[in-house]
Amino acid sequence: MKGKQERYVIVRTHSAGVFAGVLESRKGQEVVLTEARRIWYWKGAASLSQLAMEGTRDPAGCKFPPPVAREELLQAIEILDCTPAARASIEAVPLWRA
Repeated sequence: MKGKQERYVIVRTHSAGVFAGVLESRKGQEVVLTEARRIWYWKGAASLSQLAMEGTRDPAGCKFPPPVAREELLQAIEILDCTPAARASIEAVPLWRA
């Protein structure tokens, strides 16, 4: 049984880009995510705010690489909580690979 509910978020960093995942910890601008996916390119949402609230309406048009188990992000400048529907939408985006 989990004692604490997971917090699934979108994090925008100063120079590394945008990521979605489970917030493990935050200390100042340093954020650790688990199950982290880079949001390299999205379609079907006008902004990260809409993506966090509603998810994407065009999952096939998005480019999200496979998730990594754990990622440390420096210089986080925005953290958005995702709704359960948005999380499901982000996780349903097909894996993008080059």
